[in-house]
Amino acid sequence: MDDPIPVSRAVDHGTAKLMPDVDRDHAWLLTLDGSPQSYVDLDDPTHLEFEYARRVAHFLDTTAPAGTPLSVLHLGGGALTLPRYLAATRPGSAQHVVDADAALLDLVTEVLPLPSGSGIDVRAADARAALESAEPGSRDVVIGDVYGGTRVPAHLTTLPYAHAAARALREDGLYLLNIADAAPFGFLGSQLATLAAVFPELCLVAEPSVLRGRRYGNIVVAGSRRPLPCDEVARRSASDVFPARVVRGAGLDRFVQGRSPVADGDAVPSPEPPEGAFTIG
Repeated sequence: MDDPIPVSRAVDHGTAKLMPDVDRDHAWLLTLDGSPQSYVDLDDPTHLEFEYARRVAHFLDTTAPAGTPLSVLHLGGGALTLPRYLAATRPGSAQHVVDADAALLDLVTEVLPLPSGSGIDVRAADARAALESAEPGSRDVVIGDVYGGTRVPAHLTTLPYAHAAARALREDGLYLLNIADAAPFGFLGSQLATLAAVFPELCLVAEPSVLRGRRYGNIVVAGSRRPLPCDEVARRSASDVFPARVVRGAGLDRFVQGRSPVADGDAVPSPEPPEGAFTIG
């Protein structure tokens, strides 16, 4: 069999590249304009190379008994890493993936096809429009992982957006958000203030170096109307290759610092990452 070769293609929002991993057969890295977006191992979809994806998976693994199918809405598709993970760990899950970049979805599903019977439905649409049109109370989990290049679009950061996420979830549903920020954490603080107006239970997971303001990095935020599995997520995150810490309760106050929920008219995209933060050589 011929060795896999990189694939580069212009998509709706830049240039996407799929590059095979020389160390793992049938594993691929997706980049968009040079910024890593997703990593997927077609032979082992439970292998999560990116640390933020592992942290999201810790919540997915603990939100319901092992193997229980879930109804999940993924906002942002990438290489469909987390949908593939859930299809493997919770067979029978009903998953819907929405991404604004139709050409990127076409590329991913062509080069990295989904397994037959995966239960994963993929379509091109704006994330907020899809969320607002979702049937109320229809989802166990909503995952927000949308980036326009390297930034979260402004219209996905607001209080009406958060209300739409809560409306789509069942009463005991789980909202997960992947963002990136650095000290003084203005964007993170605004998002926590916005989500706190909707979800009475909140926590976040990030590497200690990010939380201490030493570098820019990913932060996974979880929100729900029911108590979150923070203790178990903390144990799992602490044993990762790059250990992370869970922050909850009063520990979140220093990030919020009196900020108010974000109105549509005041919304701005997430901050531009510093040069080299999410690039590869």
